[in-house]
This record gives sequence, structure tokens and C-alpha cells, in this order.
Amino acid sequence: MNDSMIRDISLAEEGLQRIRWVGKFMPALNALKRDFINNQALKGKTIVMSIHLEAKTAYLALTLQSAGADVIVTGSNPLSTQDPIAAGLVNQGITVYAWHGCTDEEYTMFLNKALDHMPHIIIDDGGDLVHLLHSNRTDAKKNLIGGSEETTTGIYRLKALEKENKLAFPMIAVNDSYCKYLFDNRYGTGQSVWDGVIRSTNLTVTGKTVVVAGYGWCGKGVSMRAKGLGAHVIVTEVDPIKAIEAVFDGFEVMPMKKAARYGDIFLTVTGDIDIITEKHFMEMKDGAICANAGHFDCEVSRKDLERISDSHYEARKNIEAYILLNGNTIYLMAEGRLVNLAAGDGHPVEIMDLSFAMQALAVSYLCEHEKELRPQLYLLPRELDEKVAEIKLKSMGYEIDTLSDKQKEYLGLD
Repeated sequence: MNDSMIRDISLAEEGLQRIRWVGKFMPALNALKRDFINNQALKGKTIVMSIHLEAKTAYLALTLQSAGADVIVTGSNPLSTQDPIAAGLVNQGITVYAWHGCTDEEYTMFLNKALDHMPHIIIDDGGDLVHLLHSNRTDAKKNLIGGSEETTTGIYRLKALEKENKLAFPMIAVNDSYCKYLFDNRYGTGQSVWDGVIRSTNLTVTGKTVVVAGYGWCGKGVSMRAKGLGAHVIVTEVDPIKAIEAVFDGFEVMPMKKAARYGDIFLTVTGDIDIITEKHFMEMKDGAICANAGHFDCEVSRKDLERISDSHYEARKNIEAYILLNGNTIYLMAEGRLVNLAAGDGHPVEIMDLSFAMQALAVSYLCEHEKELRPQLYLLPRELDEKVAEIKLKSMGYEIDTLSDKQKEYLGLD
């Protein structure tokens, strides 16, 4: 029986309209969906998804349902759930435990209610399901084949468990697949971060100094798009190799303590804690804007802002103004949570088509290789990346060359 907990089922038609829209622009996932419908490869399987609950992730859930799975969905961030999408999924027979703006207690309750379904497979976004399955909900592992994780932050957490020999079941590092991180992290984050910032602030980016903390694939995308929008970009890094890469890409590099003096807009994309703290806030210009695109709200210290402020107020939707003791105003976007999802619609549809095609293949791979997988972190075979890329290229009207037998022989590929 569907015991969903959502905000308002009357929003279902609005949600379904949004889901139908994204479905028109996801050719790779649609190709897999056709195969899933034909072979019903997930029949009898229960899948629990902890995700940013918006239209694109909803379409992934419906794709897995089309393969015969019983799908249960909950959020992975209190501010990224879209209530019409949750209602639309319930309308289609999917169990949902999520609503926008849930408290921390409600968020944890929803995760636990999802795990009450005793999943065969989990799809995690950030690692909260995995954390529960290793702590308070070890009982929910009894049917578990394994799961997949699609965020850099979640992979960090999984690697820590694996290093300590504590990982209790197989996990696929979808985040580390080429068709995920080369596109989702770079082009997806690059566009969606600025969608969220521009939509919420109604300000220009051109002419401003943008400070990007972290020059991984997400940082590369955010910096590249900022440059394209006409900003002067400063990158902060702890890795000397990534730092010199930023320099060679045409950006200034300096420590955050120094960059704090120059920035008009600050974006954190590191996956670590305490990237912008009191010592940085006190160096910032009056009117500086801070936003985070890392998975958890721990990169820009909201606690520090509150401690060093006389007062704060809502300046605009998704923007809180903090009046510092020195008289300056610092603006924090989306409570320091993922700005691209909490203040926007997340990554573009065509980008997530690649990521979610890889997620769907990860679920299929877990089922096909259930007996041989061990409790460790796995990377999907390259041929699955190539399969998704070929589908995407074909859908866009592109063709590529193929190697002749002679060329294969020369390269030792026979």
C-alpha cells in the first residue's frame, strides 16, 4: 500500500506536466527505458532513491518503475524537493516521503520510512542512506544487493568506509563515470549555479569579481561560465596541481583570506567544511554575496555569520542579509545549501540525461552481477559509458569514425 507523505496531492498535474517536459529531452534515458519495458529486468526489485526530488530525477524513478521495480523516493536535501513533482510521482504509483522545507527531524524520518521498505537497491545522493544503513538501520540491509552514488561528496564518504574496511555492501561510483563527471559536474554545475544566482539576485555577473573555491570538475565549470558571463575570476585551491591548472586556464589563484577582499560573489564547490568562515567574512566588501554548490551546507559557515552579525533579514527569496558588527552586509544564498537546486531547477535536462542513463545502467549492472560483487566501491565498465555517449551523439545528429582492423592491430586492440 502507498503510504506516501507529501505536501499536496492536488499539485500532481502540475508535476506531471514538468516531468513530461523533461522526458522529451532525455534520449539516452528513453532508449534505456524502451529496453527496460521490453525485458522487465527489475521486476520484483525494490529500489529506494534519496535524491534531489525534481522533474529529471522523477523521470529516472519512472524509468526504473517501467522495468518492473517498486520505487520509493525521498529527498536528499530539505530545500531541493519540489512539491508538485512529489505529487506527480505519487499519482503514478510511486511511494514518496518528502516535502519542500522539511525540518532536519522530518528529513531523517523520511529516510527511515523509505528504508522500512527493505530495498534490494539504493540510489544515494550524498551518502545519507549509506550512513543510516551502517548505523541506525542495519536491519534494512537484509535484502540489499548494493547501490549507486552520484556525488563527489558521497564518494568521499564511501571511500572513507572502504578504507576502514567498514563498507557493508557493493556500491557503484556513478559519479566517477566519464558520462557523469565530465558533463554533469562541469557543464551541469557550471550552468545551473549561475541559473540559481542570476534568477535569485536579478544582478549582472559581468564586471564583477567572482571567487570560486575549489577547482575540481565542478569548480572548472563554475569558473568557465563566470568568465563567459564577463566576470573576473579568482580561484582558491589547496591542491597545487589543480591550482596551476586554474592559472593555465587564465584565472588568478590566491588563498581565500586574500581573495575575500576582492570578491563580489563567492561560490564554494569543494565538498569540504569551513571554506568561508568568520575570518573571511570580516574581510569582505559590503554587499558581498556567498553561495554554495557543494552537497552539504557546511562550506559557508552560517553559524559564524550569525555569531558576528547584529541582525539578519530576508532580502529576497532565497537570500538572507546579515548585518555584520563592522556595519557591512553579507548576503547568503539558499541558507548555504546547494544554490543550483535550492534556488533553481538544478542541472539542465540534457546533461542529466547522461548522468541518469548511467544511474539506470548501474542499477541494471548490480542486478546482473549480484552474485559476484563484494562489499567494495566499483566503477562501471567503460563500454557502458561509451554506450550512453553513442546514444547521445546519435540523438544530436553526430557521427564519429571507427577504427579499421589494421588500425586496431597497430594499437594492439585485437
